[in-house]
Amino acid sequence: MQAPAHRIPHRQALADWQATHFLWEVRGKVATITLNRPEKKNPLTFESYAELGDLFRALAFDTSIKAVVVTGAGGNFCAGGDVFEIIEPLTGRDMPGLLQFTRMTGELVKAMRACPQPIISAIDGICVGAGAIIAMASDLRVGTAKTKVAFLFNKVGLAGCDMGACAILPRLIGQGRASELLYTGRMMGGEEGHAWGFFNRLAAPEAVLAEATALAGEIADGPTFANSITKRMLHMEWTMSVDEAIEAEAMAQAICMDTKDFRRAFDAFAAKTKPVFEGD
Repeated sequence: MQAPAHRIPHRQALADWQATHFLWEVRGKVATITLNRPEKKNPLTFESYAELGDLFRALAFDTSIKAVVVTGAGGNFCAGGDVFEIIEPLTGRDMPGLLQFTRMTGELVKAMRACPQPIISAIDGICVGAGAIIAMASDLRVGTAKTKVAFLFNKVGLAGCDMGACAILPRLIGQGRASELLYTGRMMGGEEGHAWGFFNRLAAPEAVLAEATALAGEIADGPTFANSITKRMLHMEWTMSVDEAIEAEAMAQAICMDTKDFRRAFDAFAAKTKPVFEGD
């Protein structure tokens, strides 16, 4: 069985928090998660899955952090679940134990989608299995020409429907392209991923983290309360009819119009200056 999750107090200032199973740094309004097992291309463990999920849940209570960057150390993003620390133990579990694990991994994606801060992944090198899922579940993705993304589940005898892949990936790149990747488990290169819409942009390997951080900083300087509403509506409207979505957006926008940032934007426009948003 996996170790108990490392619970993060929801009222703790996350700028002062110390991660156990990855690197965590907060600079100004932007936080950076670095998967940090470069000798093995940054695979996940039971413990890192749980700690990541706890962190994304806790971010909902930290209003000082406005955007999050996820990256990997040593020129790779993430090699998925560790073969000997996750895959091998799973071969000895019974069905209830296996379901406990698959539900736990899915909770990470739920936590990322529920996290109000936009998440930007900076992806270089290998990005496969659960690593590809983390990239997919992010709001924006910056890759490199040499990035290799693969949803490898069928390569190990499993279905491609893992951690929300069949729901989210088609919305990013289309049903046909997603079907190809999930049925074959083949690598998608960086340029192909950019052309297909998986990557928002590409950067040089030495610049990919800086590019993602700059994008996160740009978003963090915006009307961040409104950004959190945008993220929420992008997620919720997957299951709405167009009429339901229009009504939901009408209510959401009315809420945003009651913020001080909306007034700041008008005052700045009237004064012919650039608005300085504060997220309230």
